[in-house]
Amino acid sequence: MAHAPQIKIPATYMRGGTSKGVFFSLQDLPESAQVPGPARDALLLRVIGSPDPYEKQIDGMGAATSSTSKTVILSKSIKADHDVDYLFGQVSIDKPFVDWSGNCGNLSAAVGSFAVSSGLVDPARVPDNGVAVVRIWQANIGKTIIAHVPITQGAVQETGDFELDGVTFPAAEVQLEFISPAAEEEGAGGSMFPTGNLVDELHVPGVGTLQVTMINAGIPTIFVNAEDIGYTGRELQGEINGDPKALAMFETIRAHGALRMGLIANLDEAAKRQHTPKVAFVARPGDYLSSSGKPVAAGDVDLLVRALSMGKLHHAMMGTAAVAIGTAAAITGTLVNLAAGGIERNAVRFGHPSGTLRVGAEANLVDGEWTVTKAIMSRSARVLMEGWVRVPGDSF
Repeated sequence: MAHAPQIKIPATYMRGGTSKGVFFSLQDLPESAQVPGPARDALLLRVIGSPDPYEKQIDGMGAATSSTSKTVILSKSIKADHDVDYLFGQVSIDKPFVDWSGNCGNLSAAVGSFAVSSGLVDPARVPDNGVAVVRIWQANIGKTIIAHVPITQGAVQETGDFELDGVTFPAAEVQLEFISPAAEEEGAGGSMFPTGNLVDELHVPGVGTLQVTMINAGIPTIFVNAEDIGYTGRELQGEINGDPKALAMFETIRAHGALRMGLIANLDEAAKRQHTPKVAFVARPGDYLSSSGKPVAAGDVDLLVRALSMGKLHHAMMGTAAVAIGTAAAITGTLVNLAAGGIERNAVRFGHPSGTLRVGAEANLVDGEWTVTKAIMSRSARVLMEGWVRVPGDSF
């Protein structure tokens, strides 16, 4: 029996923030995968090594975590005043689907670097030495991101002394601005708070009635108080991910919150929308040891936050969830703001499993509706490998 040979596709494997993924230029994809649809999804699943019932992704580029089961497709922007269009696909590890419902804030840090290096940015906009301001159109959610990419002798500078908790080695700092990050197309009428409330009561079968803050900023996120679900906010991955009952509880909270936010029409749809919304739990500051053994003191942070991604506790913090945290912290009365002391603020430093992160946000009340003009944080990015990725020619 004849078998289809492998084909090779130009690709770059990059770390962005505390995530990594496979980056493609749109025009380099096979023709059938240059448009949304089953062929594109099948190709990306095969590239990453999913669906894998062993949950290891041995036969692909994924590394069996939500932080590493990611793909990015970039092209010259069709939007005025933008340089590059950025499409993000979160690949399920054990199920045959790609979730296109949200952005990856961490990989956003690598988009500007890839765009400059790949010639997607007008050379006239790239200085010989200094900072290239790359205007990114985030196509999943229809938002603008501005990446400030360091340039040395006309090339992207990737090395440096900027340290990011959750990433082992220092690198060059990339500042990101998420412009008007509230998700206009999500939830009830596109409001930042889809129910119109800063805090809601959410009835969750088998769990109880919880106080929650549900916000559309960066990525739709459901915040709960750690103590209300039996936690301190100091937990590390093993304490949550090794507990099937806890994971089932969080998924139930997520599904019912998604329904309340108007993101799904019925609970069954939650299983096909794993990337959004996120669930996070918050607590007042406390001392703990990070996953690397580095001590985090209560005085180092304004609050503690732990967040789940694709059904598991994240090892650090998703960049988009950090935008949601910063935005909610800036609005007096949300659970995030209350955990951070209940004061007015335009920046917050929070503790996560790998350490701490600072994010700034500018929020204003306009005609009775909360708006956020932008959220700012610093990440780093680096090319890990570039060349071609190979897949069987009959796999998509």
